Amino acid sequence: FLAIIGPNGGGKSTLLKLILGLIKPQSGKIEKKIKNDFIGYVPQNTNLNIDFPITALEVVLMGHIGKKKKLFGYSKEDTACAMNSLKKVGMQGFENRKIGDLSGGQRQRVFIARALCANPKVMLLDEPTASIDVKGQNEIYELLKELNQSICIVVVSHDISVLLNYAKNVAHVNRNLVYHNLENIQKNINTTDEHLCEVELLSALGQTQTCCDHKH
Repeated sequence: FLAIIGPNGGGKSTLLKLILGLIKPQSGKIEKKIKNDFIGYVPQNTNLNIDFPITALEVVLMGHIGKKKKLFGYSKEDTACAMNSLKKVGMQGFENRKIGDLSGGQRQRVFIARALCANPKVMLLDEPTASIDVKGQNEIYELLKELNQSICIVVVSHDISVLLNYAKNVAHVNRNLVYHNLENIQKNINTTDEHLCEVELLSALGQTQTCCDHKH
């Protein structure tokens, strides 16, 4: 479970697009051990037209769009897979609801279900909890934690609290990338280091809070 954090404009979303092959690197190369067919992608929910008359099931079926046969549409297998994906994300019974009638958290679950139709080994999510209330955010991350039992999860997020609660590793991206393993991170902050990000600060605060709790 990898969280990618960093300031706006630092290159987080660009990194995901490079991994997916949506854009090409200006220099160097991208090395992947798996094909794009095994990578699920949930993009930022920024250009969604919630007034478009489409159901949750139809959105999830789009996960098969590259495989469907022209003129014949989706197969029974495709529909069964889409229904199973909706069940995995806790959205069974909502398949005929219009996407615009769902809450932000419910819509995001539908988009995750769409990505699951690719049977991914890795799932990339770009700001999956943006514009979702706190309850919905927690539900999404609990869902990702469950999916992480069988799928590698990579999340771009500004929600730093996810680092200590869910992520196992953190990549801080600000033009350059600094990688943190949360199990082995240094507990003492070195203020002379050129890199100082929220990961170290939260780790130190977490240790302080734990000491205070034991003291009381």
